Parts: sequence; C-alpha cells; structure tokens
Amino acid sequence: MEKDRKILIVDDEPSLRDGLQTYLELEGYSVDTAESAEQALDMKPEAYDLILLDIMLGGISGIEMARRLKARPDTAAVPVIFLTARDSDDDMVAGLELGADDYIAKPYSARNVVARIAAVLRRSGAGKARPGVSCDRASLTCRVDGRELRLPRREFELLALLLENPGRIFTRDELLDRVWPENVIIADRSVDVHITRLRGKIAPYSKHIVTRSGYGYGWQD
Repeated sequence: MEKDRKILIVDDEPSLRDGLQTYLELEGYSVDTAESAEQALDMKPEAYDLILLDIMLGGISGIEMARRLKARPDTAAVPVIFLTARDSDDDMVAGLELGADDYIAKPYSARNVVARIAAVLRRSGAGKARPGVSCDRASLTCRVDGRELRLPRREFELLALLLENPGRIFTRDELLDRVWPENVIIADRSVDVHITRLRGKIAPYSKHIVTRSGYGYGWQD
C-alpha cells in the first residue's frame, strides 16, 4: 500500500468516525474526517484518493453528496465507498447507480473496511485517471484529466516547472534562464506566447496559470 494515500471519512457518529480514523492511520493512510456533507464539501474533496461516506447524514445526505461529487469534473473520479446502517437492495442499487465504488453495511469490522479500501484503490489506480494536470519528466508526458497531451519541448518544460513549484511566481527572466538555457537570444515575448498556448491546451485548468502583472507567471492550485 502506498503510504501517502489520503482518505476522507464523512460520518456523523463521532465514535465510529474517530475509531475508523485511528485504525486507518495505523495502517499507514493519511486520514481526515468530517461530521457532515456540508463540512466535507468545503474540505477540497478533489484532494483525496478515496472518500468513505455515510448515507444517513443530517442536512445533505450521503446520496446527495455523492451525486454532487460525481457531477463535478474535479471530483468525478474520486472513489466513494458508502458506509451505512441501511442494508436494503434499493439503497445498494441507488448508491452503485450514482457511481459508488463499493458499499459496506454497518456494523462492519475495521479489517473488512481496510481490505475493501485497498481493493477499490487498486481498481481506481488501474482504471481511472485522477482529474487535473500532470507532467512526468521521466516519460516526458503531460496529462489533462488522464488524457495524454502532446507538447513541444519548451511548452512541456514550462508547464512542468510551474507544476513543480505551485504558488511560486517566476519572472520572465527566470523562465527564460530555466527553459531556454542555451546561449541564444530570446525575447521576453516568447514566454508570453508559450504561456498563452499552454492555457489553451490545458483547458479547463487554464486559470491555474496565473499572471502577476509586471513580474511573471506561476501555478496556483
């Protein structure tokens, strides 16, 4: 199991929520918890590798939260496992039709939950690409929502550099030095042109390449 997997538990029963968090952390997972769907939706659910979601929540139900997650491009591929005291076929079918990856009825054993999580993560890793933009220098490939994006060398290096330094703003001179290290004369305008092309190619994530007027560019999550 990868030790950096992030899991969000959404359950309004403190004892179950906290007990499961402790057990999963002992197994090596990074775990956050929320007591309601409203709280969970404010916790950047797109940042998690898997969500354990109780169906019977006050306010927004687990079913409704799952519906919202599956409707959003940035969370549609995040695996969801329902945790619920309900055990009827109708509830199971409703959850699975929404795109849930598994369904565990309470009471459950922590060992069973861990095994189901591992199975879902294996399946999702093999069959689903996480949304977003990524660049792999080893294979020289970029992907947008799992789709391979073929980029010219300079655009690849620009995008990779920005992604590797989220929150940092590079001046145009810095970008020229890092991406055009050869001893050639390149106008500042070349950076602007390449950035404009990149924004067009990584839609709908174009806004993550931010401009600081009179300074330069950066990547902001």
